[in-house]
Amino acid sequence: MPTLLVTGANRGLGLEFVRQYAADGWRVLACCRTLEGAVALRDVEGQVETYILDVANFSAIENLAADLNGQTIDVLLNNAGIYGSKSSLFGSVSYDEWMKVLHIDTMAPLKMAESFVGHVMESDLKKIVTVSSKMGSIADNGSGGSYVYRSSKSAVNAVMKSMANDLRPMGVACAVLHPGWVQTDMGGPNALISAEESVRGMKGVIDGLDLSETGKFFNYDGNEIPW
Repeated sequence: MPTLLVTGANRGLGLEFVRQYAADGWRVLACCRTLEGAVALRDVEGQVETYILDVANFSAIENLAADLNGQTIDVLLNNAGIYGSKSSLFGSVSYDEWMKVLHIDTMAPLKMAESFVGHVMESDLKKIVTVSSKMGSIADNGSGGSYVYRSSKSAVNAVMKSMANDLRPMGVACAVLHPGWVQTDMGGPNALISAEESVRGMKGVIDGLDLSETGKFFNYDGNEIPW
């Protein structure tokens, strides 16, 4: 039975990843900051284990990796992230908030990978994936603004690209995914696609990921996105 570890699992895309992987017979290690209010996560059927993990707390990441020592993780999925202020326009950026977003969206995925790479290397599938955003694509930026979120996602894309090169000799495949504009708390009710459709597509990309595709930036429908 393959194993998925996913962060930000109590709602939105993370919760949908838990549902779909559990339905497919995977063992799912579902991580979220608190179990308070995570009723939907607790109701997911299948082999789901829940863990309290705030990815902003790097010591907590190290402790969880130690607690799971000796257990294999086929797919490490960095899903947890924050947007920050939606008014981060030129001249109005909060630099303190920027540091917070970079800490969670950019540095935490690397810390997760560094802490759990041993678990991944011992698995059969050996995959590390981060949910990013097309807003992190420099080539696609034709509207400006959103300095905080854009930069955090551009930065994590660079992190994952370097990781793909560094971990290729170890047989670990890495990828970055754009979920689309999704009807979640972050995406809002006017978004174009459901969490179910987005995750179904991203899951297909993850299923097909191997070393021949490592280091690429994919849309949820499998199309490659320019950096």
